[in-house]
Amino acid sequence: MNIQALTRFIEEYFIFISLLLLVAFFSLSTDHFFSLPTLTTIMNQLPALTVVTIGMTLVLISGGIDLSVGAIVALSGGVIGAAIAQFGLSLPLAIIFGMTAGLLAGFLNGWLSSYGKLPAFIVTLGMLESARGLAYMTTNSQTVYIGSSIQQLAQPIAFIGVSVSLLVALLLVIASHFALTRTVFGRYVIAIGTNETAAKMSGIDTKPYILAVLALSGLLAGIGGVMNAAYLGSADPNAGLGLELAAIAAAVIGGTSLLGGRGSIIGAFIGVLIISVLQNGLAQLGVSEPSKRLITGAVIIIAVLIDRWRTKE
Repeated sequence: MNIQALTRFIEEYFIFISLLLLVAFFSLSTDHFFSLPTLTTIMNQLPALTVVTIGMTLVLISGGIDLSVGAIVALSGGVIGAAIAQFGLSLPLAIIFGMTAGLLAGFLNGWLSSYGKLPAFIVTLGMLESARGLAYMTTNSQTVYIGSSIQQLAQPIAFIGVSVSLLVALLLVIASHFALTRTVFGRYVIAIGTNETAAKMSGIDTKPYILAVLALSGLLAGIGGVMNAAYLGSADPNAGLGLELAAIAAAVIGGTSLLGGRGSIIGAFIGVLIISVLQNGLAQLGVSEPSKRLITGAVIIIAVLIDRWRTKE
């Protein structure tokens, strides 16, 4: 194990310890936190945020940002709802269309950011509005009931106790971790995020990789739209509001640098768990929604301050 891998392991270890301490705190502070219903609630909330956070983590590591993922989640769900309710397509075909919508939105983000040479912040901010508008158009600004067939993806499988959505999310975590740490693609993404100019001087054509991470982020947001629709049993044009901020928060808490060049898929997943545990624990303590947002924001700021201190070291 090299120094970089050892450092990453130590960081992930301390983030995991933070998660355990948070669970212990809420378990001692409330009567029902450490229970099957709470665990079920947290597990149901994980899939969509997890897959969106994977894409966000890769984009942040490359030195970019994707503000459109929440709107793409809504767009994907809207396309699925329209395909089934308006056109009578089968569920598998509707899911393919929903994922394709996410991929196309991400590809457009990537193309404009890389070959169009526009800042990712501006491009994805524009896509946030465009995708949300398309989500309203595909659903006629109404929640579209899809049916129980898609809800089966969010229901626990009898013999293993977890849903298909959660299994897919966990497999994507493993695959993305492997791609980031064991492939040329991952090394180049890290190099581009660390210093894009130096990466170009070393012979790396950065444009295809910037396009790829944003397209992948869009595809993962499309998958997140499928998972969100399965959880709700419907397509909601307001789905995913603020999801981009939650994904950034989970990535940063998990050790991903907002400056690019450093991050961990495993750490980001632990960050997702921390966000979910924090939100559910605060709710059981009776903390109001404004206070929950204030506390979550404070946790994010602390994580960023720790990251900046670590970078200076």
